[in-house]
Amino acid sequence: MIRLILIISFLFLSMEARENPFFPSSGEKDLPNTTNKDLSASPLKRATISLPSSARRIQQVTIKYQNLDGSLEQKAIELNNAVDWHLPIFISQSMGNINEKVTTNIKKTTSTKYIHLYSSKNVKFYKKDKELKIVSKDKIIRDFLVTNPHKIVLDFKKDVNLKSEIKKLATSVFKQIVLGTHDGYYRAVITLDGQYKYTKVKKPYGYLLKVY
Repeated sequence: MIRLILIISFLFLSMEARENPFFPSSGEKDLPNTTNKDLSASPLKRATISLPSSARRIQQVTIKYQNLDGSLEQKAIELNNAVDWHLPIFISQSMGNINEKVTTNIKKTTSTKYIHLYSSKNVKFYKKDKELKIVSKDKIIRDFLVTNPHKIVLDFKKDVNLKSEIKKLATSVFKQIVLGTHDGYYRAVITLDGQYKYTKVKKPYGYLLKVY
């Protein structure tokens, strides 16, 4: 009987030597805890993020993930790159033909020569990428930008009587040109497909606008 009591006491003391026998001992602290929560999900193939038209530079990419024990953490990569908001940003663990598709999309949206957009008796408009070539002998006396939506307004000094015209364009960046006359000048309003700033440079053929 005394021997049985000693054995039970020894086992009890051994269990008390650990703070909690149901959790890893000090020598097992490096082992990750797990959870019974169902963490199953479909494998990541490809996801995309589209940016607003005001985006011009990507500064950081942050990934928030769930650990084996159910806790949430995040990692970030610092960047400082120009970005074209017309193209989506890809998130993927399956490379496949992504590079080919992205290259193809970029080629499709990049022009190598000026494309004719619209012509009137006094002015002609041509487009290449984010450039607008304006062929005219008339002087621009005023130009400015309006918002909601973004439009570039150009006033040409010439007293003419032109019929107001609206030309819708099936291109990126420049979506519509409206031409109308006022007292002592005529006006061209170019509607843009998003938020931009612009520069205007005088050229022998007229003017060159660049949006950015």
